[in-house]
Amino acid sequence: MADKAKDGETVIIKKYANRRLYNTSTSSYITLDHLAQMVKDNVDFKVIDAKSGNDLTHSILAQIIMEEESAGEQMLPTNFLRQLIGMYGNSMQSLLPGYLEASMDYFRENQAKMRKAIEESIGVNPLAQIAQRNMEMFTAAAAAFVPQGGKAEEANEGDSDELDALRKQMADMQKKLDELGK
Repeated sequence: MADKAKDGETVIIKKYANRRLYNTSTSSYITLDHLAQMVKDNVDFKVIDAKSGNDLTHSILAQIIMEEESAGEQMLPTNFLRQLIGMYGNSMQSLLPGYLEASMDYFRENQAKMRKAIEESIGVNPLAQIAQRNMEMFTAAAAAFVPQGGKAEEANEGDSDELDALRKQMADMQKKLDELGK
């Protein structure tokens, strides 16, 4: 479903009295699940009351969070929710939205850095390389024993060479494992 009228434009969602949501860019009715997916896809949207024109985006996003929390694995700890509720009416209430937004931005930035560091470390980690080679050998070995095209075929000279190469790789890996174990 194309949720954007044009790149960078805010999609207008109208909420009617019967609680139905209407995507004006696709001319179709949608659900909260669609809106949740739009958030995940970084589609900017604004929910407005069809009758009054009031902006309902904040309350709709809160409703999506509540549905996510009740339907799946909870992300917001109970203690955090208690503290958040306790901040309403507090003199620091006006500072909290900016703080939470900055914290989430910082978290997302670090999440991307962490993912990149893990991916890079796999390349230099000898155990990860061994595990990757094991998987490659397992796949090759399984392919050697699975009949091709549903018929059992006799092993040809190429298959014999592959098995010899696999045996040599396994022996090399055993040596490396023995060295690591020392």
